[in-house]
Amino acid sequence: MAEEKKNLFDYDEDSIKTLDWQEHIRLRPGMYIGKLGDGSSPDDGIYVLMKEVIDNCIDEHTMGYGKHVDVTMEKGVITVRDYGRGIPLGKVVDVVSKINTGAKYDSKVFQKSVGLNGVGTKAVNALSQYFKVTAFREGKEKAAEFEKGILVKEHKEQKSTEENGTLVTFIPDDSIFKNYHYIHEYMDNQFWNYCYLNAGLVINFNGKKYVSKNGLLDLLQRKTNEDELRYPIIHLKGEDIEVAITHENQYGEEYYSFVNGQFTTQGGTHLAAFREGYVKTIRDFYKKDYDSADIRGSICAAVSVRVQEPVFESQTKTKLGSSVVFEGGPSMKNFIGDFLARDLDLYLHKNPAVAEALKKRIEQNERERKELAGIKKLANERAKKANLHNKKLRDCRFHYNDEATGKDKDKILEKQKETTIFITEGDSASGSITKSRNVETQAVFSLRGKPLNCYGLTKKVVYENEEFNLLQHALNIEDSYEDLRYNNIVIATDADVDGMHIRLLLMTFFLQFFPDLVKNGHVFILETPLFRVRNKQETIYCYDETEKQAAVKKLGSKPEITRFKGLGEISPDEFGRFIGAEMRKEPVMLLPETHIQQVLEYYMGKNTPDRQEFIIDNLKVELDKVEEII
Repeated sequence: MAEEKKNLFDYDEDSIKTLDWQEHIRLRPGMYIGKLGDGSSPDDGIYVLMKEVIDNCIDEHTMGYGKHVDVTMEKGVITVRDYGRGIPLGKVVDVVSKINTGAKYDSKVFQKSVGLNGVGTKAVNALSQYFKVTAFREGKEKAAEFEKGILVKEHKEQKSTEENGTLVTFIPDDSIFKNYHYIHEYMDNQFWNYCYLNAGLVINFNGKKYVSKNGLLDLLQRKTNEDELRYPIIHLKGEDIEVAITHENQYGEEYYSFVNGQFTTQGGTHLAAFREGYVKTIRDFYKKDYDSADIRGSICAAVSVRVQEPVFESQTKTKLGSSVVFEGGPSMKNFIGDFLARDLDLYLHKNPAVAEALKKRIEQNERERKELAGIKKLANERAKKANLHNKKLRDCRFHYNDEATGKDKDKILEKQKETTIFITEGDSASGSITKSRNVETQAVFSLRGKPLNCYGLTKKVVYENEEFNLLQHALNIEDSYEDLRYNNIVIATDADVDGMHIRLLLMTFFLQFFPDLVKNGHVFILETPLFRVRNKQETIYCYDETEKQAAVKKLGSKPEITRFKGLGEISPDEFGRFIGAEMRKEPVMLLPETHIQQVLEYYMGKNTPDRQEFIIDNLKVELDKVEEII
């Protein structure tokens, strides 16, 4: 017994290990770049790698060096070239391979920087199968090449005719970022955000030019439909702060918040200060104690602040934690609140037509809220009686802890990003997913039949319809989008006509009543294989006809081919492969030029000649494809 106890608690010098910097990053990539992912979410690691390199270029631009950045992507190879000062040639290797090495610790050089201080490019280097950095400076250049963070070739310093600046080339390591793919729309948004926040900056990406003259005004014009706005966009600028505000004809609140050019997807102290300051300014202006939900209902706003030495709640900097703008300066709450109390109040006084339109929007929200009050109370009682968590929802174990701090906070935020709810139809499909899911972070909500087509209906139907009411309770969005229970909402239906119809009906529900869930990248479609091709040695799952043909060719000798007709036909053991680390899910995305109501009217409204023509034309295309296969 004594010997067994000694082995169990064995702890000596051999138990202590020291990892090289690149080994630690590769072992714990989530600590440095957040979740890994396959590229289906805008905050997946492959986008963070690109962002960390570009952030350094933006810092140079902010300091007044380099007006444009060239980015290319070809066959998985990414290159980023800026025209700033260039890395000091004697420090080229150190800057990309020694943790906590950089210029951003010197506040005189980088007063209000963006990147991961002393970490960013090191993380990119360690997580790339190939990484090369070249600095051009005053007629000379210096380059170094790495593989998975290990220096493989250091070039000698030599003469150069290139302009000053830095060139970085890298290929993400596919052993870490498995089955990854880039979605152009996510990169498009990222490049536009850089330009909105840095007037005059030009980004060239694979031949496309990005540039903005009007900052956040341009952002909101791109994100909204001018025909649906209640009043022209309010655009205000001050020292270290810029805001743009308008209201649309939709439900929810939509915000875009930034700190030092960093898109803080989870908000933080600056966004909280803006929401509070906006409500107070509106109440003071109209001299009426409106409910905050009525004031902010249907708002679409962007806020950007510049903060000296910002403090974030995690290494990936998606949520600001700073309580002050600069040391010894005003609190974030007072800084933003005072700005709105002065500049927004003045704007409304100077633009009475806008003030009147805004007042009408607030009063409309007030009427709708009071009409729903009684219905919501009954709906909440029905949801409790329905025993939601036993009959409709198989919840996951993980629950977000907002009180955690330090490294615990990073781990919790990383796991929160993994939380997923699968919305499926039918007992067999939901049963397979329930048995094969990761119970720690994955939940399952089972629909009963096809949902209601809610296009053109008011939010009253969300509370009166049992399925919709229970679904919003499962998601925990009955009161606020900010309380969303799961980061990923995955629609999991069969790939047949009925399954496609259910997808459309669910997407209509989200777009009609909770568009911010879609706009913020939370809604996905689960892809499951259509075929299983196997012989005695190997099994290959195929998601389309092309993959099937390739699998047949690879395995040869007439392998067994199974066609899955529905999710219920896939065994739980097999299903575990498709909802695990290599899960394929396609995001439901809205292009900037997409007008939600027009899209819903076209696809979910009454039959129109345009839609009939669309169906006929696409049916002909699909028939032509079938004939080619035959």
